[in-house]
Amino acid sequence: MYAKKLQKGDQIRIVSPAQSMSVMSEEQINAAKTKIEQLGFRVSFSEHAKETNECNSSSIESRVQDLHDAFFDPDVKAILTTLGGFQSNQLLRYLDYEKIKQHPKILCGYSDITALSHAIYQKTGLVTYSGPHFSTFAMKKGLDYTIDYFLACCAADKPYEVLASNTWSDDKWYLNQDDRRFHPNPGPLVIQPGYAEGTLIGGNLCTLNLLQGTEYFPEMKQAVLFIEDDYMSDVNMFDRDLQSMIHLPAFSAVKGIVIGRFQKASHVSEKALRNVIHTKEELSSMPVIANADFGHTSPIMTFPVGGTCRIDAASDGARIWIEGH
Repeated sequence: MYAKKLQKGDQIRIVSPAQSMSVMSEEQINAAKTKIEQLGFRVSFSEHAKETNECNSSSIESRVQDLHDAFFDPDVKAILTTLGGFQSNQLLRYLDYEKIKQHPKILCGYSDITALSHAIYQKTGLVTYSGPHFSTFAMKKGLDYTIDYFLACCAADKPYEVLASNTWSDDKWYLNQDDRRFHPNPGPLVIQPGYAEGTLIGGNLCTLNLLQGTEYFPEMKQAVLFIEDDYMSDVNMFDRDLQSMIHLPAFSAVKGIVIGRFQKASHVSEKALRNVIHTKEELSSMPVIANADFGHTSPIMTFPVGGTCRIDAASDGARIWIEGH
């Protein structure tokens, strides 16, 4: 089930199901709001978006209320999360999934939001989106690619091919917007050749693994798995997190894997990544693509969790297509 795509003039509600908006400066909040308004949308903020506690989050009650208010408000057409963090999975037992299903909306965010987006998809059938946070739109440089794919995925119904960004960055842009370093992007890497198409599942790997064994873990039948992790995941952490996913009985139905770009601090070389993949017999018959434009570097594409995609890992390169609806 897809929510109606965004149109000019639609209202986008900003909610903070993980970190509080209080970690953003007023300058960043205003910059992100202005950028979204320049795209033709209206921005509203949830009541408790800036509420904060010792974990830089807010109470479960406040966050659940804000999510419900956003889904159930007929004037709201899409929901953007403020930031990632660590606490989204606290909310899963308290959400009214039946009512959310009756009021489908676009929900977009990444990182810790992976838990929330997959729980909603699994419990309601509503396609959710892995893509930019509200805070992402405060970025002054290197944002065009992110915006283009956010609009292609959330404001259009046409299928599209995901092309590689020309450059990428791994710097802490929110600390210094003027002194940015961008690197040439070699594009997606073919780790293992093959072709696959199916239901797109995935996001932040360690967060998705938190749902294992629960009612919130998504069905993986005919799935193409998109996975990524941040700088805290080195090659050993990535290896065991991926192995944990592979051990699931449902993993046998996965048709292919796309891996998002690693941050430099992870120190995951192409050679090390190839070794991780090639030592796993369960992956030997499926295509594996790496260095795709999603994860904790910028820019990032947006992709539909529960949507449909095709991947082709061939000798002359890798290609990714996303169905629009």
